[in-house]
Amino acid sequence: MPKIFTSKSQRTGQFGENIAVRYLTDRGFTIIERNYTKKWGEIDIIAQKGGVIHFIEVKSKSVLDCNVIPENGIRPEEGMHPRKIIRIKRTLQTYLIERNISNEWKFDLVLVYMSDSQRQARVELMENIIL
Repeated sequence: MPKIFTSKSQRTGQFGENIAVRYLTDRGFTIIERNYTKKWGEIDIIAQKGGVIHFIEVKSKSVLDCNVIPENGIRPEEGMHPRKIIRIKRTLQTYLIERNISNEWKFDLVLVYMSDSQRQARVELMENIIL
């Protein structure tokens, strides 16, 4: 059963994930799984490219203009606080063990800036982040 997102931030996050999936597939990633969830955490996107598994966290933010990121606003990557990182690491380790994966893997962060008024989005991929 698919997740039902009711709050504005949940809908923004889901829309941002859909944009991220399109961005990644356009760049040669194969999406393996979305929203892998355990009670201790979730991984937004699990993808593969060139034999490497990529665990991807998506952070989305609504902005007035996709081309001008406010300097005094909170950037989406600032949502990666220490508790969130611990939860992601534990969930990632669980996935590797459950699937018996010994391939090379990386953790990436996709930032999605979305403008409703412009009906545009800008995507940034931050690759190979050390957890």
